[in-house]
Amino acid sequence: MSTFQPCPVFDEHLSFLNQFILELVDAYQAGKINLWDELDEKIKAFFKPERMDEMEILVPGWKKMTSYVEGVTLTHVMCVFLGMYIEPEYLRLTREQQEEMKWVILFHDVEKQPQAGKRDHAHAFRSAVGVARTLPRLGFFVTPEYGALIDSWDQFTRSAITKLGNSADDIQDNGKLPTILDGIERMFGQNTPASLIIKTILFHLSVNMDAWPPPNPLTNDEIKRYFNSELATLLLIMNLGDNDGWTFFDYEAREYQRADILDKFEKIEKLISS
Repeated sequence: MSTFQPCPVFDEHLSFLNQFILELVDAYQAGKINLWDELDEKIKAFFKPERMDEMEILVPGWKKMTSYVEGVTLTHVMCVFLGMYIEPEYLRLTREQQEEMKWVILFHDVEKQPQAGKRDHAHAFRSAVGVARTLPRLGFFVTPEYGALIDSWDQFTRSAITKLGNSADDIQDNGKLPTILDGIERMFGQNTPASLIIKTILFHLSVNMDAWPPPNPLTNDEIKRYFNSELATLLLIMNLGDNDGWTFFDYEAREYQRADILDKFEKIEKLISS
């Protein structure tokens, strides 16, 4: 099913958050934010308890996300927004794609549960489930099948985990992707804003990188099967933003990893267009 639906406007639902991000951009460009700790302080001051309550209503799971490791994921997500709002690649997107990317960043780590010294390798699939449950309440299009499918799809996608070798870590099970993707399209349509947002979050730990290689990246054949140019464009911005979210104040690492991401996605575009 292919149905064009306009993307609900991020700023209309979260005008207070959009304004805060714009203030962070202004402060950074004025030289008033130069360190992670300075950014962290501003973010913690903004997200007072009443603001956290407001966010939890709009983004279920927000409070839990921010409860791990002294709120590091909250600061990371805001840093991704800060970096993305000034990325030339983001600024070249269409208005519709920019709106989609704001929703992607808001939700991409919503079910992340990091532990000290340990990465949460399976959170992309869980976060995709979280956003799939929340987008309809924000005005995104769903098909008539949504109500009948969401519970079973939720359970299936959350259980799509496996392990590699002798590692005790859960990782995403790419073998379950055909069923997961079929469910997304049956519930949200093909290439609709909601479908693209959910898929971008689902795949945001799936592209192999030199600096931050995921434990179970997609193969070239899987990329050709699951990606199209529209999705690859959003995933490029997601990966650039995620890089900014951890290296924004480390220029050397940021630029090295940025070049790596651009190179990998140039190859992906050639792969999916061949």
